[in-house]
Amino acid sequence: MADLLNGKRGLVMGVANERSIAWGIAKALADEGASLAFSYQGEAFGRRVEPLAASVGSDLMVDLDVTDAGSMDAGFAAIAKAWDSLDFVIHGIAFADKAELAADFRFRDTSRENFVQSTLISCYSFIDVARRASAMMPNGGSLTTLSFMGSQRVTPCYNVMGVAKAGLETAVRYLADDLGRDGIRVNAISPGPMKTLAGSAIGAARKTYKHSETNAPLRSNATLEAIGGTAVYLASDQSACTTGQIIMVDGGYHVMGMPHPENM
Repeated sequence: MADLLNGKRGLVMGVANERSIAWGIAKALADEGASLAFSYQGEAFGRRVEPLAASVGSDLMVDLDVTDAGSMDAGFAAIAKAWDSLDFVIHGIAFADKAELAADFRFRDTSRENFVQSTLISCYSFIDVARRASAMMPNGGSLTTLSFMGSQRVTPCYNVMGVAKAGLETAVRYLADDLGRDGIRVNAISPGPMKTLAGSAIGAARKTYKHSETNAPLRSNATLEAIGGTAVYLASDQSACTTGQIIMVDGGYHVMGMPHPENM
């Protein structure tokens, strides 16, 4: 399936380092021939992303703050100046106050400020990106975001992020309907727990990772390569009739109702 994305161009958002899910996806897309642009927020993240982008032959990077409309306008204008169209977007952005993801934090104490910021960055930003990106997809395309099972089932310490991701998954379905008339597909990939910078911010992350790994039907958590492969499918013409889906890439853990007897 080499060169499955040859000739396609897309924006990848959310790369923090080489262990980021968004980077695993970016590498898989580049391996299949896609041309990539990267967004980052601030100089510090820009310095991290630049060598990674260069390693897949990309020199198109835009400083983009999803909480600032002016920054969004400027970022997408820069992409439009370089490219006359987009074929896909990977949205890998999420945020919540680390203090409210701690093991001893109670969900009832979620602050108004953190709720607003978390839902703005983790959910609304995808809608905002979809509006801008879809205007650059005259021949259709694909929008893919990242979710987590904590959107559907209570996951210890996930707290307000579960609410934000539930909103994100609902946004996927509404956007799929809204943009389908334009030939644009909208989906989400939902990996299990991952050893990433974002994942490490969640209280009890190590225990959650171990529990899902030992109890998933495949006895493993997702790999960056597996997630990347799913993203390649969604960005490619092979997914021409797939939209509005939350695709679980978690070793099958989401089908389990209880731990295996040996782990009880």
